[in-house]
Amino acid sequence: MALAEVFESFSGPDAPVEFVAYDGSRAGEAGSPVKITVRSPAAVAYLAQAPGGLGLARAYVAGHLDVDGDMYEVLSRMTKAQSVDMSVADKLRLLQALGGPKLLLHRMPPPPQEVRQHRRWLTGRLHSKSRDARAISHHYDVSNRFYEWVLGPTMAYTCACYPSEDATLEEAQVNKFDLVARKLGLAEGMRLLDVGCGWGGMVIHAAREYGVKALGVTLSEQQATWAQAAIEREGLSGLAEVRHLDYRDVPETGFDAVSSIGLTEHVGKQNLPAYFASLFGKVKVGGRLLNHCITRPDNLEPAIRKKGFINRYVFPDGELEGPGYLISLMHDAGFEVRHEENLREHYAKTLAAWCANLDAHWDEAVQEVGQGTARVWRLYMAGSRLGFDRNHIELHQVLGVRLRADGTSGMPLRPGWEVPRVLTG
Repeated sequence: MALAEVFESFSGPDAPVEFVAYDGSRAGEAGSPVKITVRSPAAVAYLAQAPGGLGLARAYVAGHLDVDGDMYEVLSRMTKAQSVDMSVADKLRLLQALGGPKLLLHRMPPPPQEVRQHRRWLTGRLHSKSRDARAISHHYDVSNRFYEWVLGPTMAYTCACYPSEDATLEEAQVNKFDLVARKLGLAEGMRLLDVGCGWGGMVIHAAREYGVKALGVTLSEQQATWAQAAIEREGLSGLAEVRHLDYRDVPETGFDAVSSIGLTEHVGKQNLPAYFASLFGKVKVGGRLLNHCITRPDNLEPAIRKKGFINRYVFPDGELEGPGYLISLMHDAGFEVRHEENLREHYAKTLAAWCANLDAHWDEAVQEVGQGTARVWRLYMAGSRLGFDRNHIELHQVLGVRLRADGTSGMPLRPGWEVPRVLTG
């Protein structure tokens, strides 16, 4: 049986993509703007040994399967095509046609970009400080230059907030930082702690635009180095600081506000109560916490898919919870939740912009980080965009306040943060 016939068996004869295989067979929609090319039998072995998304990812990252055209469009079209219902007998028949059980005997080694827990550097207790540091380093210490190409001038690796449909990525990221600042009620002379601060975007924005004394902490040494240099370039060393430090090791307390933008996903479900308790202990009475993180749409899915592509290639040990669960934990820690919103569509637009940036700098990115790592990012960002579009994942901002002893919050009767400010930067 030709590979094209196998493709049609799985995806249907009218799949809206062009399929080309090394055996010369073809299927799908000839001339489609998106094309899948199977370059070697190794791709077939990957698919047979790890059926589904992981096998496809391994074949693509390793270079045995190519995707031409927009990756998001490929994934979207293939998801629609995968509606063919096959019995176990049909699947066994196809396996036999491809070469039979011998495909399963000689195991294909995963590409080197894949993280496996038995590797010595990612061992130890889940979400211990040392293991968290290694997991964060795997994802964030790729290359600052690579991130500059993908993320753009703001170096913000979190969901932007688009003030309009036609806003640029940079405008949307600045708007996100300022929305967080307005929700926190920042004002000159206040102290802000930004945990999981990335390349320091929130810290710099708070110091420059509000005169806030801001401290950011990150487990990525490369991020901290880049952020400190950016702070010096901006002339903000008297107000802003980024440390290479675990949020659990910050010695200072009494902050007027705490922002957590994209850290919660790395904390781990078992550590979430202690995480919110720690942030509660950092903020002074009357102070606010803004927690911004990716969530699942409900509490029914597992927090982590250990054999999934994201866990193995992108965010080792990352865990997602439902928004209601996180809100309950914030209340249990002592915060009163005052506002919550879902920015799911904004993250889909953010990822579309990042994907376009990567495509525009593809040759430089491959030269900087290698073909395999660049392919991981292309697949991961396009797949994540599809996930946000289809509500498989969401992005929630939750605002909480540490009440005063008499129960007063210091919050306005109606929120004023929807009114944008005139920024200096």
